[in-house]
Amino acid sequence: MPPSRERRLGTYLRITDRAKDVIKSGGEWISSIDIENVAVACPGVRFAGVIAVYHPKWEERPLLVVEPQPGAVVTPDEVRSFLSERIIKWWLPDTILISDMPLTATGKVDKKRLREIHAKQPSHSEGIVHAE
Repeated sequence: MPPSRERRLGTYLRITDRAKDVIKSGGEWISSIDIENVAVACPGVRFAGVIAVYHPKWEERPLLVVEPQPGAVVTPDEVRSFLSERIIKWWLPDTILISDMPLTATGKVDKKRLREIHAKQPSHSEGIVHAE
């Protein structure tokens, strides 16, 4: 069977973030979806959501919120270590929170709600805090 027209022309579909989900940090673009996809592969992580938070030098930086699997214990240090081996260093979130994840009616991470909850959260230069 001959290759499809799309295959012959080299046409492929690439899924990217919506404009409001892309983080512009110091003039560079960071994909929240790429960080989330790596974070949910971390052992013990059930859900992951990344939003932009204000940073005085870089304008925006990623903030990562993760919800552990039921019965699992996950620390921000473990998540950071896992991410650091798999994503570009400057994409690493300055802040990693371990918290319950707001979900939409269809079970997806509710980024709108995450922004409402954490929009005023500063980006921490040390990078790791634990939500109470």
